[in-house]
Amino acid sequence: MAGFAEATAVVDGRAELDPQWTVGGRPNGGYLLAVLARAAATTAHPHPLSASAVYLAPPECGPAEVAVETLRDGRSVRQARVRLSQGGRACVEALFTLGDLAAAGEARFTAAEPAAVKPRDDLNRTPVEPPGAGIRITMLEQVDQRVDLSAPGDLRGWLSFDDGTPFDAFSLLYAVDAFPPATFTLGGSGWTPTLELTAYVRGLPAPGPLRVRQYARMVTDGQLDQVCEVWDAAGRTVAQASQLAVYRMAQR
Repeated sequence: MAGFAEATAVVDGRAELDPQWTVGGRPNGGYLLAVLARAAATTAHPHPLSASAVYLAPPECGPAEVAVETLRDGRSVRQARVRLSQGGRACVEALFTLGDLAAAGEARFTAAEPAAVKPRDDLNRTPVEPPGAGIRITMLEQVDQRVDLSAPGDLRGWLSFDDGTPFDAFSLLYAVDAFPPATFTLGGSGWTPTLELTAYVRGLPAPGPLRVRQYARMVTDGQLDQVCEVWDAAGRTVAQASQLAVYRMAQR
């Protein structure tokens, strides 16, 4: 099993999209965002601070081309545009701001207190083929995901790597897109294709499971606007995201 860092590596503008990080056979959107972030990072600016991606076409697992365009390379931050393509077809394009989270220091103020979540041991691990989802979520073989589905449109739970690997700035980009869609308790189908995902990485997480809250902000006949908030084992806000996705009612 390839670790997350290996599965998101980009060498000489080439990536190998790993089938371990798929939903219904397609690479997860947060996983793809982490691939692009690794391509954009540099020694001077090693961490993604913000990312905004549009998903143009779902790529296949296997080889992909990753092109990086530097927009600005300053002293404290770097801005870059990154495109992932296959066979000449653009699949994902993202804008990144990168910097050094270790140099940013601790938060002086935060309005986002850790969400109330049931104890991890009180929740069951999400299976690879969840009942009612109608889809195989292969990435759940690599992570321990435990979700409370009791509140309509508001999912809360825990996330950790199955092999105990601690999260870093890149895998936080996966974490903000790892949970089931917030519509899972509202009659939606198991798959909500991402149209646009904006994420902020707020800090380097302490070791241990992440606390995650994902909730729907608005649902229409065809679209979902949802928010994801992530706290580390120390209760610090480490990532947040907003996502626009396609909403599909479950077939009855």
